[in-house]
Amino acid sequence: MSVSSTRRILGCIAAALTVAVSGSVTATAAPTTDADSPELREVMFVGNNWDGTADVIASSGDLAKIARINVIPDKDQRLTEIYLNPVKLAFFLGIRQGPGEGHDQFVDDMYSTPDGSAMVVSRPSFADVVSIDLATGRINWRFPVSGYRSDHMAVSPDGTRVAVSASTSNTVHVLDIATGKQAGSFRTGDKPHENVYTDDGRYLWNMSIGEVNTALDDPFWDWTKGDRRITVVDTRTFRQVRVIDLRERLDAFGRRDLSDSVRPVAFAPDESKLYFQVSFFNGFLEYDTASDRITRVKTLPKNPATSEDRTTWVNDSRHHGMSMSPEGDKLCIAGTMDDYATVVDRATLQEGPLVTASKPYWATVSGDGKSCVISESGADSVTAIDFATGRKVATVRVGDHPQRVRIAHVPAGWTGPSAH
Repeated sequence: MSVSSTRRILGCIAAALTVAVSGSVTATAAPTTDADSPELREVMFVGNNWDGTADVIASSGDLAKIARINVIPDKDQRLTEIYLNPVKLAFFLGIRQGPGEGHDQFVDDMYSTPDGSAMVVSRPSFADVVSIDLATGRINWRFPVSGYRSDHMAVSPDGTRVAVSASTSNTVHVLDIATGKQAGSFRTGDKPHENVYTDDGRYLWNMSIGEVNTALDDPFWDWTKGDRRITVVDTRTFRQVRVIDLRERLDAFGRRDLSDSVRPVAFAPDESKLYFQVSFFNGFLEYDTASDRITRVKTLPKNPATSEDRTTWVNDSRHHGMSMSPEGDKLCIAGTMDDYATVVDRATLQEGPLVTASKPYWATVSGDGKSCVISESGADSVTAIDFATGRKVATVRVGDHPQRVRIAHVPAGWTGPSAH
């Protein structure tokens, strides 16, 4: 981001709101590293949520599989602790029947360390974050989050810190990625979810989604979903610098019918616009960070085969997953419950071909920037869609229920942890 861009955005927000915060890197950006280093190879991590594994695949091209990592090598120890604690057991079983759709959630999000030596993973059912040595498969460190469930993470642009949402305690923990020591934490709205570093790591945005696991999904019952908001903190002090109540912004935009529960997001390259999905909606919205208002909405096609009973949609999602091309001219949208993905022209908001996909749950950008890569959680596969044509270009099978897909780095020549 240019200095002039930063000053422009900060100036506008300071004048309008007397607070200082600007836009960001994209929500799926990888930690800063020397991509040309002969010691490292760029890859993608794919978290297989119900398996407790992570597949490592090529970051571009045919997405060829490289290795598989067991992210729950301490499973027996963790289960013993849980079954000996009635409160932990109640939450463990609740996660299984709620967000896990009848399955344990063993991997949500993952990143590599800057030197490519370890994978850092959030494990919802175990309510923790662990660092796994890529050479041995052993756990380097473990950080139990506050409360009973860990969720989405974000890594700082310099790769030295990782932020994790603690769903049931309304807290975000920020950890040293090398040691697992907590650098700081801050409070959020109910059920913190997505985290995004902005302004070259100066700020951290958290989106709370509220309660998404009850059947009280009729708009009349929206008040039962809790306190949903965007919380922005200064990453040096972890003090709150801004809170965005999207209920007010949606109402002002004339969309009282839409939920203010923010799901995946993507920022424009110049950091002037935030694009975001909300619960129950087949589409997304555009928010201007300087003027603090919603400026456009895009409604995407419905799949006629999708049930209109909102209580059947997974965790209140209709569409869940979005990313932006490096040039900022295209958005890739995962139409989760509508079983498709599509590339949308950012200027016109016109969607391209609807690419059939089975419960696509995430979208990121390939290493070469040419494709959008989605996880097909219903087909246990990962698929690349060309930004230029909107057509599918590659698919690879992975483990059970893939969700998060992240660009990462591993040592050159690495083919998986050694046996031990």
